Amino acid sequence: MLTYSAYNYMSRPKPNVLLEVTNKKTYKTEQVLEAEAIWAVFYKDKPVNLKTSSIVAQQLGPKYKKVSFSNAGHAHNLAEKLNKLYNCDDFSVYKLTTGQKISDGHKI
Repeated sequence: MLTYSAYNYMSRPKPNVLLEVTNKKTYKTEQVLEAEAIWAVFYKDKPVNLKTSSIVAQQLGPKYKKVSFSNAGHAHNLAEKLNKLYNCDDFSVYKLTTGQKISDGHKI
């Protein structure tokens, strides 16, 4: 017989809250949380976007899916799913910890 024990379960560590604001009318709280990095799914070592569309429901237009995450597990799951879907090993996960800062209105 299995019994639940608090010692067998580890919860996620609490995130470090950098900023927080609460709307006094809606009581909703927005928090900016510290992240170790951003994990992104690349195809053949290049960044990509994912788009889905329907041949039947053309009036709905395409939908773009996320390819970057603040949680490594989500990125690895997506890369694995895409490799299975396209029968390849070309999708991989990159850990991004720095980059080029772009100002508003600044064109690359």
